[in-house]
Amino acid sequence: MTADLGCYNIEDLRQRARRRLPKGVWEYLERGVEDETGMDRNRAAFDAITFVPRVGNKVEQIDTSHTILDAQSSVPFAIGPTGAAGMLWHNGDEHLALAAAQAGIPFTISGASTMDVEDIVAAGGRQWFQLYLWEDRELCHATMERVSAAGCDTLFLTLDLPVMPNREYLFRSGYGLPLTLNSRNALDLLTHPRWLAGVMGRYALGGSLPTQGNLPEHLKASMVKGAKPGTRFKHDNLDWDALKAFRDKWQGTFVLKGILHPDDAEQAVAIGADAIVVSNHGARSLDHSLASIHALPAIAERVGGKTTILFDSGVRRGSDVVKALALGADGVLVGRATLYGLAAGGEAGAVRAMALLQEEIRRVMGMLGVTHTDQITSDLLHQ
Repeated sequence: MTADLGCYNIEDLRQRARRRLPKGVWEYLERGVEDETGMDRNRAAFDAITFVPRVGNKVEQIDTSHTILDAQSSVPFAIGPTGAAGMLWHNGDEHLALAAAQAGIPFTISGASTMDVEDIVAAGGRQWFQLYLWEDRELCHATMERVSAAGCDTLFLTLDLPVMPNREYLFRSGYGLPLTLNSRNALDLLTHPRWLAGVMGRYALGGSLPTQGNLPEHLKASMVKGAKPGTRFKHDNLDWDALKAFRDKWQGTFVLKGILHPDDAEQAVAIGADAIVVSNHGARSLDHSLASIHALPAIAERVGGKTTILFDSGVRRGSDVVKALALGADGVLVGRATLYGLAAGGEAGAVRAMALLQEEIRRVMGMLGVTHTDQITSDLLHQ
């Protein structure tokens, strides 16, 4: 039994997180890019999909367990990579990992984490790693060796940020990087004392502010300083030949994240990707991109059975997970939903978020007359 925290759905956790976080930190977690049409589009696309329930089936025993990338999970989703965790809760990545391990769910470490990969892996459970590419590609190769040695056997490489996204609100709120105190953010920080003491205060007492955790020690720079030479993220020179080289170098499971076009999905299969993630980066990269759930059926038709298809972006209810499975996904990644839980209550909040989604999945399955995730097919949807 998990503590309910007075939260009975993901939206409750979201509202609790919003009250606790300074506006600038909340906006980094919550908002999109430019005119910010994408999050509403993701949500509207899910809401437009309806079920066709079946009756007369025994649903006394419902099994929500699922295999994702050869990892057994208590539910058909894993926690996707989210780089903001360390700003939402002190050592947030560790708390997410602990929560995932407690829930029996795989956890994906973000390449933008503020903690060293070894410290996160020590939390236990099944852990994967997501890589953003630095200007210095040798840093990428060294990180791949490091995370493999730490025990991560699955590498996600994010593709959908070829250039830096336009997040205008960060400049308006004064929360751009490097972060400095200014007239736009000082009062915001001071009026959120629980966050200021519980997060930034604890980092300061530990001797340093958050850094990019997966860089060598001599290249780490705190959030109040600019990135050192070679350590800025750079994806604009990435092509399929370079991706093939990464595939050949990585000995474990290789996943390409951020695919929306069937041709790109087919190209991913051609270079040997073990899995792809159908994702529009949670509407945080290209505004006016199509909703991820709209892209899923065509990709599933093209490469289903040839590679594992994971789905990401906009999941707020257990019914969203069921819809993605019915449209061809082999598994789902959740991002903001568990971050809301983390920001609302640390490890306990993240556990609560996963428990809520699992209970909703179980309830929807019962209403649809199915007892195992393998029985979730497109026949359950109104076409």
